[in-house]
Amino acid sequence: MSAATEPTTSGATSPATSTSAGPASDPMAALIEAGRQLVEAGLSPGSSGNVSVRDGDRILISGTGTSLGRLTPDGIAEVSLDGTHLGGARFSKETPLHTAFYQREDGYRAVVHVHSPHAVALACLEPWAAHNAIPPLTPYFVMRVGQTPLLPYRHPGDPALGDDLLAAPWPLRAALLANHGAVVAGASLDEAVDRATELEEACRIALLTAGSERRELAPDRIRELADRWRSPWTPAS
Repeated sequence: MSAATEPTTSGATSPATSTSAGPASDPMAALIEAGRQLVEAGLSPGSSGNVSVRDGDRILISGTGTSLGRLTPDGIAEVSLDGTHLGGARFSKETPLHTAFYQREDGYRAVVHVHSPHAVALACLEPWAAHNAIPPLTPYFVMRVGQTPLLPYRHPGDPALGDDLLAAPWPLRAALLANHGAVVAGASLDEAVDRATELEEACRIALLTAGSERRELAPDRIRELADRWRSPWTPAS
């Protein structure tokens, strides 16, 4: 996993600090590599999940029904920032999740949506708090992911998934989708893939410690971490 980088105040790392999907790189090749990494990490079973990268005023996104581990240029769709199909493969029905993140924060350049097992399992449970489905058990979750709300259940592909993400009242760069999976954003594909991996680990730890007397991070420690890494975090009321 890449070392954490300090994000901007909005929660997205400045694109200037990352080389992935930058001006000198091939965004389509980077997207294919990101898909391979997600499958290799066990985050995208079968043909589930999708990944996108923003390239100027367009988005390249894995096409519907494609396996991220076998993604090719022919399996990639091009869409506008409002989700209009511009060319390439038939775009994923979950494109609204991606466009919502790009609309929420201009600094985001990549979005990953996965059905990773621990994230799905935790998304089937009641959330730790209204603004965060995952208890703050490790500093890495606070630093690298930040608060991760549980969004309401919608059928896969329902455009309301994007509406829910766009309307979420808390700052965020990741969310769990009830009984469904996870979606994360980053300033680069590397950052988004790493964040999805860290989120899956946080969900795994939360499940391993369920039913036990947990030792959560103290609120003042969380605040220190969130301030230091400019990570989105709303104190529990």
